Amino acid sequence: MCGIAGIASFSDEVRPTAAQVRAMCDTLIHRGPDDWGMDLQQGVGLGMRRLSIIDLSGGHQPIFNEDRSVRVVFNGEIYNYRELRRELEAKGHRFATHSDTEVIVHLWEESGPGFADRLNGMFAIALHDLKQRKLVLARDHVGIKPLYYAADRKRIVFGSEIKALLASGEVPRELDVDALGQFLAWEYVPGEGTLLKAVRKLEPACLMEVDLDSGQRQITRFWDVGQADHNPRESAHSDARWLELVEDKIRQCVQRQLVSDVPLGAFLSGGVDSSLVVAGMGQARTFSIGFADPTYNEAGWAEKVARHLGTEHHCAQIEPKVVELFDPLMNLMDDPIGDFSIFPTFLVSRYARQEVTVALSGDGGDELFGGYETYLAQDKSHRWQRVPAFLRSGLAEPAIRALRPSAKKKGLVNKAKRFVEGLEHSPTLGHARWRLFVGRAMRQSLFSPQALGQMPTPVEAHIQALAQRAGDRNEMDRALYIDFHSYLVDNCLVKVDRMSMATSLESRVPLLDKELVELAFRLPSRLKVHQGKTKVLLKQAAARQVPAECIYRPKEGFSIPMKNWLRGEFAPLLRELLDPRHIAAEGIFNAQTVAQLQDEHLREKANHSHILWSLIVFEDWRRRWKV
Repeated sequence: MCGIAGIASFSDEVRPTAAQVRAMCDTLIHRGPDDWGMDLQQGVGLGMRRLSIIDLSGGHQPIFNEDRSVRVVFNGEIYNYRELRRELEAKGHRFATHSDTEVIVHLWEESGPGFADRLNGMFAIALHDLKQRKLVLARDHVGIKPLYYAADRKRIVFGSEIKALLASGEVPRELDVDALGQFLAWEYVPGEGTLLKAVRKLEPACLMEVDLDSGQRQITRFWDVGQADHNPRESAHSDARWLELVEDKIRQCVQRQLVSDVPLGAFLSGGVDSSLVVAGMGQARTFSIGFADPTYNEAGWAEKVARHLGTEHHCAQIEPKVVELFDPLMNLMDDPIGDFSIFPTFLVSRYARQEVTVALSGDGGDELFGGYETYLAQDKSHRWQRVPAFLRSGLAEPAIRALRPSAKKKGLVNKAKRFVEGLEHSPTLGHARWRLFVGRAMRQSLFSPQALGQMPTPVEAHIQALAQRAGDRNEMDRALYIDFHSYLVDNCLVKVDRMSMATSLESRVPLLDKELVELAFRLPSRLKVHQGKTKVLLKQAAARQVPAECIYRPKEGFSIPMKNWLRGEFAPLLRELLDPRHIAAEGIFNAQTVAQLQDEHLREKANHSHILWSLIVFEDWRRRWKV
């Protein structure tokens, strides 16, 4: 596990310097505190920071092939590297280390651009072929590891985090207002965009080839769950057979990801996904945290699962000093997300890092097997439309909107209000209506006329593009496809990667193993969401491993009481960063609307925590990174 960075020039006038690459690597020391390496050749500088996991003494990067004509820096883990190594050795390739990284250079020699699809793992790769004068950037199938780049006619700058690109001194800091509109809408910037005009994300399962003579770039997608190929024999599978296949595959994927030369454990919430991962590990060290507010505390469930599975369980009751956490966490938000759960994710990562260097996580189960309440909301919306309009829109919906939100995490009132809020957005968004926080109407009120003029992209653009890419799937499978390619990769995986690496902890996600992803997308949708129940098959699998009461309980999610913190601990920060005079002078937002959102939230008339927190994150980001 590492952080990688580099610069490749297309002109003798702008050759990268060792000082530039070193400065870029220095911003990534939290990702790799154990070692660092750098190499400059042919106008290409490759650098890395290493967190030693496999081959502790021999995995120093960059790593070369036999004649040193191919070199690579790599962030991640390749879980099938032993099988690939045996195959490559049989074809005559000679290995100098026992590292998984070395497989990459030899596989490039053997397979060319097709090498990336052969890898089972999580990865961001920068490979330089000196003979072909080519730079290759590649990102794993799902997007577990990040990779950013900025390119112009003279050079391309790349790295694991945007702060590394900025440290090169070659990347302009100009705000992309169009991307800001997407960020406020969804709490993340979808697809290849970022809040900086010059910086792009290499999207998951994509490979970029750069001709170092001309600077020409070509990006190809080497994998997609797409229209999952259905085996005719699978269509005849019984539900019991599907259950057996999924259980076996989860066990295989978990076991595959236990490879490590350093201490390894797992996060355990006591829910479906983490319980299945831990059950597949055998003997395990598990970690969880709890909060004083019982509506945000799942520690008791985690302890019950841990006792049942016989793990060495570690649990801490956390009373976080959230104001003190704000500055260090925001320093990690150079590509910001508005997800509240960065706080508990960081805290549990920091806690686990006291004992282990690698932790397995249950992320991905919701997007693969249908775990979100937005899927149920979409189904309920169809039935809601059958209610006579005078009752629905004339009486019920206005009455629900008038209710004051509860201080609890969820509850009937909060769920009803969120359901009605989602109905205000276009039905073409499907289930994503309940992920959207700044729709068309709020966008018109929130942003200044000048900012609106710089937002040509509709809020629903990426949802509609993914829905079209999903093909002729049914409504449920289309929703899962959309979340897999947007919410998962641009929000959830960013959060897990950024917060775990902040503590120099490697987080692995076995439920997002490529083989399990492909199997899950072939699974009939009735075994995912059916008759008001989520994760139908996965819950059956989990209930065979741990007490059923831990599985068949209301979904809580890993979050914190941000709506209450904004009225308490974070209220001074709210007033400082969203001061009406500052907002008016900035010229991006309507100061009156921002003031109204604050007032309604502080008086507990409404819950605007999602919009207000995203505004806080953005304003701090702009000030911190001098954009």
